[in-house]
Amino acid sequence: MNTPLIEYNDITVCRGEKVALDSITLSIAVGEHVAILGPNGCGKSTLIKTMTRECYPRLDGPGSWMRIMGREIWNVFDLRAMLGIVSNDLMLSCTRDYSAREIVLSGFFSSIGIWSNHHVTPQMEQRTNELLEQFEIAHLTDRNTDEMSSGEARRVLIARALVHEPKALVLDEPTTSLDFHATHELRETLRKVAQSGTSIVLVTHHLPDIIPEVDRVILMKGGRVLSDGPKTQILTSAALSEVFATEAEVVERGGYYQVW
Repeated sequence: MNTPLIEYNDITVCRGEKVALDSITLSIAVGEHVAILGPNGCGKSTLIKTMTRECYPRLDGPGSWMRIMGREIWNVFDLRAMLGIVSNDLMLSCTRDYSAREIVLSGFFSSIGIWSNHHVTPQMEQRTNELLEQFEIAHLTDRNTDEMSSGEARRVLIARALVHEPKALVLDEPTTSLDFHATHELRETLRKVAQSGTSIVLVTHHLPDIIPEVDRVILMKGGRVLSDGPKTQILTSAALSEVFATEAEVVERGGYYQVW
């Protein structure tokens, strides 16, 4: 059997005095495309931070554990080579006076920008150029990210996340602050990534962010998994009305879902 990308078994995470994740059990396979959906404050972002080791779970017994690629203990720098992360926190850190080329290259070193102690190889340069071309941002190679639109900077950040060919691309609310055109371009970019075979783990509260390639949806509420299964079974009017505590009507068109 293939080792799952992530396995959580009965984990709880507290942030201060608040229980952010409450007895979470789930598994995501390598190559699987999953959306984690729920209202603000439901624990979605905390779940991502457990994957990146920014938050650690409380393990309350022998039946409580979490594993990433079959391992419970990771060197965080090795882990960053397995998971490509795109978050709004990282977006703020990377939007500064570094060029697109420097930001993408820095993914090899888990840094922001290239420092004097970094040794950039021709292979790294080639991979960076390939990704800049693939995401149609080669014309931004020498432009600083603080001079780009939000959509352009987001694509640079995705290229940075993929530069070391990780097992999965993890995205936390990827369309935040993007206009309609930039949102459309980003979703098309994510579709290409999903079709290339890289796992997509998408955290969002916007239903249209769930690209057609995502087959599985996990609904969260109050720090718990409310339901988990195939997209066609989970994205129903009744289920979303419950999770968002408001009347909702779900409509599907062209592989995308919208809620009214």
